[in-house]
Order: sequence, then C-alpha cells, then structure tokens
Amino acid sequence: MTVQQKIIVAEGPAPSAATAAFLAADHRLFIGGRWVEAAEGGQLDVENPATGEIVARVPAGTAADIDAAVAAARQAFDHGPWSRMTPSERGRLVWKLADLLETHADEFAEIDSIDNGKPVTDARAVDVAFSCELLRYMAGWSTKIHGQTIALSSSAPFHAYTLREPVGVVGQIVPWNFPLMMAVWKVAPALAAGCTIVLKPAEQTPLSALRLAQLVEEVGFPAGVFNVVTGLGETAGAALAAHPDVDKVAFTGSTEVGKLILGSARGNLKKVSLELGGKSPVIVFPDADLDVALAGAASAIFYNMGQCCTAGSRLYIHRKVYDRLMAGMAAEAARLPVGVGLDPATRIGPLVSAEQLARVFGYIEAGQREGATVLTGGRRIGDRGFFLEPTVLTGTTPGMSVVREEIFGPVVCAMPFDDDDIDAIVAEANSSIYGLAASLYTRDLSKAHTVARRLKAGTIGVNVHHVVDVALPFGGFKQSGWGREMGYAAIELYTETKSIAVAL
Repeated sequence: MTVQQKIIVAEGPAPSAATAAFLAADHRLFIGGRWVEAAEGGQLDVENPATGEIVARVPAGTAADIDAAVAAARQAFDHGPWSRMTPSERGRLVWKLADLLETHADEFAEIDSIDNGKPVTDARAVDVAFSCELLRYMAGWSTKIHGQTIALSSSAPFHAYTLREPVGVVGQIVPWNFPLMMAVWKVAPALAAGCTIVLKPAEQTPLSALRLAQLVEEVGFPAGVFNVVTGLGETAGAALAAHPDVDKVAFTGSTEVGKLILGSARGNLKKVSLELGGKSPVIVFPDADLDVALAGAASAIFYNMGQCCTAGSRLYIHRKVYDRLMAGMAAEAARLPVGVGLDPATRIGPLVSAEQLARVFGYIEAGQREGATVLTGGRRIGDRGFFLEPTVLTGTTPGMSVVREEIFGPVVCAMPFDDDDIDAIVAEANSSIYGLAASLYTRDLSKAHTVARRLKAGTIGVNVHHVVDVALPFGGFKQSGWGREMGYAAIELYTETKSIAVAL
C-alpha cells in the first residue's frame, strides 16, 4: 500500500531578523565568561538539513580548549563566587535564565529548526517550552537539597548527619535531536545543585548552545560557571570525557558512544550518567481504543522524524485489529505534511544530515533484503535537503536488523500477534538489548498494570507513548543507560552524599 505523500512548499519562510543576525555573527567559544577563538583556529560548517546549505560556522574546539574550559570551571567551583552563593541566590539566577529564554522563545525555536530541521511549531511548543519549565522546576530544588539526621545503631553517643553537596566540575555532552532541550536537561539540575559546567553540543547542531551561553552571560552567572566548547566528538568530546579534572560526565547519545565514554572516564573514575539508545515496543491489544492507539503509534515513530531515543519503532498489534491499524498508519504517514521546518504547516522535517539519511536508507534496504515489505513510504523526497517519507515496514521478524537495531528515523516495524498470551508478548517486547521506553494500548485496567510492571523499560506509557515531564524520572534499563534525569533524581545525579559523625 503506497499512498502519495503530502509535500508542502520546499523553501519555507525566511527566519526573523534576530535569528538571521545570530546566524551571521562571528561565533566563538564561551570559556571563563569570555568569547574566545578556538586554540587551533579551526572551524566547523553548520548545515541546514532542509537545504544542504551552510548557514553558519562555529569554532572547532580541541583538547586545548577543553583544558581551558575545565580550568575555568574548576576555578569557579573551588574559588569563585559561585561556591559562596546561597541556594536561593543560585535558584534566582536559574529562574531568571528561564525568563530570558522565554522572552527569546521564538528565536530559539527558529535556531533549532534551521540547525536540526525539526518543525518550528514543535520546537516552540515542546523544546523551548519544556526547557523553560525545567529551568524553573530545577530552580525550585536549589533551596530544597538537604541531608538527614541519622540515629546510629551503635551505643556510642554521636550526633550523625548527612549533607548533599555538588559533585563539582561536570562535563556535559549532548546530542543533535533536541539541541536546546537536551542541553537544558543537563544544565538546569547541575546549576541548581551548585556544579560548574563545560557543555559540548553536537557538532551537527551547536547553535542554540551558543545562544544559550549569551543568555547565561546576560543573566549574570559568575565567570566559569557555564562554558561551551563546540567541536567534534572524537576531539573535544573525547577530551572532555577523559579529562582528569572533571568530576562527572553526563552524556546523551548512542549506546556505542556511551561505551566509549565509560572507557574514557575510568582514568580518574569520574562519575558517569548515560542516556543512550532505544528500540521501544508499542503493544496494541484488541480491546484498545483504536483512534487513541493509532494516534499514539504514529506519534511514537513519526514525531521529530523518528529521531527520538524513545521512538516506538517496534509495533506489536493483535491480529484482530492489525489490518485496521495498518491502514490507519499508512494513511497517517501520508497525511503528515513534509517540508522545511520554518514553515508552520510542516509536520515532518528533514533528517539531520546526509549521513543520517544514508543510514536510515541502509536499514530500509537491509529490511527488504531480509524479507520485509514497505507498506508505505521508504523513498527520498526531492533532491535538495535530507527528506524521507515516513515508512511502515511489514513482514518483519525478530531476527531482522530493522527490528533489533536502533534506526533513529521515521521507520516502524509492524508485527501481528495472535492471542492474548501476555507472557509471550511481554517476552517479545523485552527481547532487546535496550530498555528505555515502552507503551501499551488497552481498556483493561488490570492488563495495563500487569503488563506495565513486567516490561523492562525506564518509562512505560499506558494509552500514550512519549511520556516526559519535568517531575518524572527519566532513564533506561539495560543498554539504554545509567541514572535518571528529571525530578529530584536529576539533583541526585549532580550531588554527593557526605556522612558526618560528631562524638558527644
């Protein structure tokens, strides 16, 4: 079943004057409260994936720049005014950053849309709005980080208590799929906890991190508290992960790179948190509300062009409703307008790069070689930019690479199941090296709770897939990562517990 994809205007509107001026500016690294050139003078081209055109250039930071940034962060943590600020003073600065980000929300949405390709409406309503909310939420935690008084089990007279203290200098390496939001996910709790930061954005999407640094400067954070080094992962990113004066590294990205981060961190046994890949299952039982299930399954894989670590890329549908849901998925895939992210009508933008487009195509071709059928989609759109039709594969089996491996594109593998054997479908859903997210669709309350308890994933949605809230811990089981972000769990990632006992 191939349906004609809805294509909208290829060019799209021009960015605002503020965004255009930012793109055209001389971009530099932000280190120790100053804007500086890269030590080796190199630059990286920043490409608009909707057109393939170069829209900006940023410094290609290397190990020398990481050294300078870490030194600035260490100075700010150990000796600067940041370490002497009260929690309420820190919280006010973080809240002020949220207010300033909200003031420039439209500009940030345009920057991420141009840099990443995502629809500007999504960037404004989700990425920027969530970032503002998260900054405010974490600002509130600044004054609520506390220890405990402990009644010791020994008979000796002691006054014993614990403190939670900031872990220190933090290296944060973030991906290209949600450039601003992924940065704020890490920056907000680290600042609230009292850490200092060296942020390394993805080389494909560095622009919103640099614009965020401008806001940090405007808000008035002390020099060295927040530093940004743009550069390649294998140079700047690797140097940051291995740096002996970094106390913790936080990484979001692929499982493959996460394992490299672990190897790099062992030199000084720095603390590590990892939010990695996924191959999330979506299970539709025969009693589900099919309108809800269809909307959820489509959003699970097509939102952000499938470039989500939680993407619902394995779709298990009871055979009683399989044909109806498949017809709906094909129609939904074709209904979504594909176009330039800056066009408000766009629902599906380009993939982030030519490399990513080739990767996703490689999986589609591999699936077909292994026996899968393209129900709809599977074709490139146009010859300008990196556009791909949303794709539904049928006839897939558990051993296929498209079912086992993370594709990170708008490609879903649909598989029917024949009965209500919960043991079998749970076992199949759990048969993955990943365990980041999962969802199930049913009207049966008992079945919902039973299956949700048994699925091996960090976040389970019932009659919804993408479940993210600033107060809800987020992270993965198995090879989907270590640690939890959001909620108070994120504060715990950036603090250490100290036990103190005073002999009376």
